[in-house]
Amino acid sequence: MLENKTLPLENTTDCLSTMASVCKVMLETPEYSSRFSSEDTLLFCMRVMVGVIILYDHVHPNGAFNKSSKIDMKGCIKVLKDQPADNVEGLLNALKFTTKHLNDESTPKNIRTMLQ
Repeated sequence: MLENKTLPLENTTDCLSTMASVCKVMLETPEYSSRFSSEDTLLFCMRVMVGVIILYDHVHPNGAFNKSSKIDMKGCIKVLKDQPADNVEGLLNALKFTTKHLNDESTPKNIRTMLQ
């Protein structure tokens, strides 16, 4: 008989923050992003990064925007803002409108400002 064992929450949030970090580094490092033969791969990378940030924000008790978050939100937002606006408008809106903790008091002002 199979037992339903759940992973500790920290394993999940560590995995999500690592995925966000890997995507961010792939996007912001010309040496890596230049290896992508298709713009679709860059777009996919951005979507994955935003998706895991949203998941992290919903799963972690303090969210993705908190100072104690393991996700470099400032870096992730900057990477998105450095892309052509028509590629990232929807992704930035997803961060603005589908996250749970963006408007928390614990969210640093500079992060909120970056997303306005």
